[in-house]
Amino acid sequence: MAELTEELSHVKAEEPGVPSTDVRVHPDPEPAGKDKERVPTVIVDDLHIIYRVYGAATDNEKGNAANALMRLVKRQGRPQMKEVHAVRGVSFVAYHGDAIGIVGRNGSGKSTMLRAIAGLLPPHSGAVYTDGQPSLLGVNAALMRELTGERNIVLGCYAMGMNPAQVKEKYDDIVDFSGIGEFVQFPMSTYSSGMGARLRFAIASAKSHDVLLIDEALATGDREFKRKSQERIKQMRQEAGTVFLVAHNLDVIEETCNRVIWLHKGKIKMDGDPKTVLAAYNA
Repeated sequence: MAELTEELSHVKAEEPGVPSTDVRVHPDPEPAGKDKERVPTVIVDDLHIIYRVYGAATDNEKGNAANALMRLVKRQGRPQMKEVHAVRGVSFVAYHGDAIGIVGRNGSGKSTMLRAIAGLLPPHSGAVYTDGQPSLLGVNAALMRELTGERNIVLGCYAMGMNPAQVKEKYDDIVDFSGIGEFVQFPMSTYSSGMGARLRFAIASAKSHDVLLIDEALATGDREFKRKSQERIKQMRQEAGTVFLVAHNLDVIEETCNRVIWLHKGKIKMDGDPKTVLAAYNA
């Protein structure tokens, strides 16, 4: 694995507001501890992700209800298929102790890349190497809506490999951190979206992870919860491996992460120090 940590290629900035000089794709961010060896945890090597969308209209059929009706009458029900090249040749190395923010416009490939690192999407070409088990936490992370918060906490902890003694030890902290209070005894179907997101994050962060991928899980929640979440992520960086964070709130990215990757149309536009990258992104 160490042989794969060599310097990767450079990317040329193309958008307004980004320096015209080459932007280094594989920077040398400050290690989590100055005396710690920089150990790679995730290596993404020329990753391409292509997925198919069925039911997409061709150029001649867009907005044409008559054509759609004629296909039904003629029993031409076979849906059209379109390929979407969501991630285009992305390469980078993440290290133990890194908290990496992923920014970019909607459709830039942020969530797709996280799903590929988590092993949920197969690469069309290229490869993803991880040292340890990656865990993806998103606002749509699967919990059982019909079950109470209490049962979801137990099942979620078991799913992460915790034993009954560890679940009992962490239970009160999860409830307190999520802030759902007495709703822990109610089915999750009665929760607001913010309550569900807070509970998912509280469960996922109750255990140290080799690689934790957080996709917009901090988008919902009050200021106090966001503050606690940032503190928890910093703690996880020190105790565990690597954290990836996708969030539209750039303040959270800047305050939480030691590195930022800017994705644009499926490619890395810039990768480096949070202040530098976010300044260019905002410009």
